[in-house]
Amino acid sequence: MKLNSTQLERTLSQFAAEVLPDDHPALKQLSNIYGDHTFFLDGSGLNVLEPADTAETDAQTGEIVSLADWSDATLTSLRPHEPEPTGVLVVLEAKH
Repeated sequence: MKLNSTQLERTLSQFAAEVLPDDHPALKQLSNIYGDHTFFLDGSGLNVLEPADTAETDAQTGEIVSLADWSDATLTSLRPHEPEPTGVLVVLEAKH
């Protein structure tokens, strides 16, 4: 999912990562492959946030999904894999 500025701020306060900027040269290719998302890079690799269905909470949440892992120790090359849910939930906003 593509996040607005408020959702992005809330996500980064709960998930230690960097956002891939809109002018990054790889963004167009990533969007062609994975769809329109806000992409995050962390110590594990490339991630996106997908809506999470959490009936037990009264908040809109998303789950971090891993798309690619770093393939080198210098964190400069990614190895894509099938999307894998990480179990990391992010609270985006309270439901009203």
